[in-house]
Amino acid sequence: MNIFVGSLPFSIEEADLRESFEAYGAVDSVKIITDKFTGRSKGFGFVEMPSDEDAQKAIDELNGATVQGRTIVVNKSEPKPEGERRSFNNNRSGSYGGGGNRGGENRGGGNRGGY
Repeated sequence: MNIFVGSLPFSIEEADLRESFEAYGAVDSVKIITDKFTGRSKGFGFVEMPSDEDAQKAIDELNGATVQGRTIVVNKSEPKPEGERRSFNNNRSGSYGGGGNRGGENRGGGNRGGY
């Protein structure tokens, strides 16, 4: 089962998160999501556990727990339906198209007499 873990302290390491979940069973993977430019944690991550039963127990026990002074949110991660995913190229042609390369039409203006 894939588990979402939110409201994580920014200083928590993947090893610490893994340790918290291993108390409930085997852990396949742990991934804390980071900003691709700064490398800083975004405060959430995912834990994958092979046993749904162990994963559910971890969710029940850890949801609302305090980790390094923060109350974390733990629940089953549900994949987003295709239609809800963000697309970064939607509506680009309407707002940015048309008028793009007209810079050469009025170069120099009309005031050239001073040369």
